[in-house]
Amino acid sequence: MIKPGIDMWEIEEYVRRRCKEDNALPLQIGVEGSIMDYPYATCCSLNDEVAHAFPRHKKLVEGDLIKVDMVVGLVDKAELDVSKLDFNNVEQMKHYTENFRGGVADSCWAYAVGQVSEEVQQLMEVTKECLYRGIEAAQVGNRIGDIGAAIQEYAESHGYGVVRDLVGHGVGPTMHEEPMVPHYGRAGRGLRLREGMVLTIEPMISTGTWEIDTDFETGWAHKTLDGGLSCQYEHQFVITKDGPVILTSQGEEGTY
Repeated sequence: MIKPGIDMWEIEEYVRRRCKEDNALPLQIGVEGSIMDYPYATCCSLNDEVAHAFPRHKKLVEGDLIKVDMVVGLVDKAELDVSKLDFNNVEQMKHYTENFRGGVADSCWAYAVGQVSEEVQQLMEVTKECLYRGIEAAQVGNRIGDIGAAIQEYAESHGYGVVRDLVGHGVGPTMHEEPMVPHYGRAGRGLRLREGMVLTIEPMISTGTWEIDTDFETGWAHKTLDGGLSCQYEHQFVITKDGPVILTSQGEEGTY
């Protein structure tokens, strides 16, 4: 559905509709922020927007790079009928999302809008490779720093910056749990990885500096400080004795 001419708000509407059809809670609605609670089911970050930008009434144009991030949790309809919830009532939604304990799926994917420039295409390819190199480093006995080092080394070898203020994380009954998983670092440092850990890796890679600026009105949308393009891919996975297994598969992954 992502193509030139569509309104970004259509993405939000589609996700809301699918959540109600599948009885899934959009767990980002009501997440506490520094200024305001997050009010939408998706984050739709465009071009120089790094992450956590609001979906809005803005038409996509040829050459745009959009990143769509969402977190959902499946609910037993006998316990809660999601179709009857008012997703615009953030306080009501916060009650349900904060108290949710169950299966969580957290993922972000980048999309080229129509034909994009070579600059955008290369950034997307390198960012996706950073994601999979980070996942490959998530082996039993390795350390958190091995993940970040693998990502940072590959991104910087192409002249890109690795955003440092936003990181991956553990996932459990709730969507944000320890440990934090930076996308930069030194190999051999940090917490040792264990079988059964469920983590997200979500590298945000920029064409310029790694530094970002945050919207002072909402406290949510982050942009590159220098106005350069930024890309993000995210998977959630579990560490097994045979290697990491992706839980948010897009059907294109190899083995690790």
